[in-house]
Parts: sequence; C-alpha cells; structure tokens
Amino acid sequence: MAVAKKKQEGLSRRASGPLSKPVSTLTVGALEAALLAEVPASDAEGWDRTGMTVGDPARLVEGVAVALDPTVDAVREAASRGANVLLTHHPAYLEAPDAFGPASSVAANPGAGVWAAVEGGVALIALHTALDVSPRAARVLPGMLKLAFKGQVLVPVAGSRRKGYGQLCTVRPEDDPLTLGRLAARCTSVFARAPRVWGDFSRELDRVVTCTGSAGDVAHECLRAQADCLVCGEIKYHEALALSQAGLTIVELGHDTSELPLAAVLAAAVEHAGVPRERISVIDQRENWSYPESIRV
Repeated sequence: MAVAKKKQEGLSRRASGPLSKPVSTLTVGALEAALLAEVPASDAEGWDRTGMTVGDPARLVEGVAVALDPTVDAVREAASRGANVLLTHHPAYLEAPDAFGPASSVAANPGAGVWAAVEGGVALIALHTALDVSPRAARVLPGMLKLAFKGQVLVPVAGSRRKGYGQLCTVRPEDDPLTLGRLAARCTSVFARAPRVWGDFSRELDRVVTCTGSAGDVAHECLRAQADCLVCGEIKYHEALALSQAGLTIVELGHDTSELPLAAVLAAAVEHAGVPRERISVIDQRENWSYPESIRV
C-alpha cells in the first residue's frame, strides 16, 4: 500500500523548476498523439517500445525535457528543470522490468528509471526505431557531414521508398576529391570525438552511406549499392573486418555520438506539436564516457 501511495503522489506532483508553469491546454496524451502523427508507431520495429511508457495522459504539459537516454539522472534532471515530460530516443525498457525500486541505475534495479519517473511526476515518451527511419532523421548525418542526400535509403520500410535505414549519399562537387582521411577528420571536427576508421586514409570516396546507431542490415547492403564508405554509430568487429576486406571503408562514430543530434530533431517535433520553445530543454549527455587522451592529468 505504501508503494502504491508513493506512486500516486509522484504522478500527481507538480514540478517546481523553471519550466513548471502550464503552457497551454495541451495534455501529455495530446502531445504523444501529435508526436506519433509525425513519427508513426507503425514504422517501428516489432520488438521496440514506442510512445509513452510512464505517465498520466490527462495531465497538462508543463515543460518537456529531451534526451537520448532515459537514465535515472536524466529523469531527475528533467524534474529539476520543471519538465513533467521526458522525451527520449531510446525507450526506458524493451521488456517490462520485473522489479521497481529506487536505485542509481537500471543495472542496480531494472525498474529504477520507471520508479524515478513516477516519483518525480515525469512522463516518459520514446521515439526510437520509428524516428530512425523517418525522413526528418535521415537528413541529420548527411547534413552535418556535408554530403549530398537525395532521399534514397538502402533498407526501406515495407511499403515506403522514403522511409528506412541507411542514407545513400554522394560527395558534393566542391568537396571532390574527398578522401577517407578527410571525411574522418571532418567527423572528428563535427562530433568532437575521434572515430574508429577501417580502410586506407588516402582512398577517394564517391558514394557514402550514413546510418545512426547500429549498422545492422545496412552494412551488407552497402556492398550491393557499390558504396565506398559507411559512416555509422557502431558495427560488430567481425562484420567490419569482413566488409573492409571486401573493399568497404568504415567510419564508426560511436553509437551515442551518432544519435545525440537526434535530440534536436525530437525538440523540433515537440515545438511543432505546440509546446513553446522556452518550455523545451535538451539534456546534454555527451560526457557519459571519454577517451583517456582527451583528459589532462
């Protein structure tokens, strides 16, 4: 009974941070519906969780925090900013947790994130693979890396040519020739992190495929598309080894590094749904890890 009472108190609690004043008659449920109208759940993978996993649809939106991952720290940070909605790319869970309790991480308690959300009165909404395949997200990496993308994807969603994984890009005329080394240096400059690179740095590139997160089926499709290079978040070692020996160069940005820019896409979608820009806050999760050489001791 005590746990149920605490959950009820959490969901009914009003946040008190800088985003805490109600902004309109937009409810959490209406916000979710507007987001799903733009990024349909039907586009998501069958194993994924899309939309709201925690929250009261009838509550008014007071503020929205956006992040890549719904960690316990992110939930608490959202509440401290007065946001009663945390919109993330990755969902709080794929399989429902079998235990709920206070902890610093889901590693200590599978339901720690859910507990923190209920306790802090923060609704959790996620747009994961449905966002990955969206035309809006498809433009992110090509735009950041100054590659020409005309809408062709390598692994399309069933029934669509515009939605899918893996953006087939070409090198812009003003960048020709673009070598693997120059592209890798551009990635380092844009993302402030050095990628892992497979291939000869002097190799000149023409057709480049971009893919946020895990490469998955996109990696082998690159060979069929006669691509010169794959820029992705991550790829399995043995797969990268085999593909590089088949002639494909690969730039691994890091899973989170490739997807952190999607927070801006989510923030724009929230604003389009009717939440004022000043009530939207992006939580910076760039410092979850680092390379030793980037730290001065």
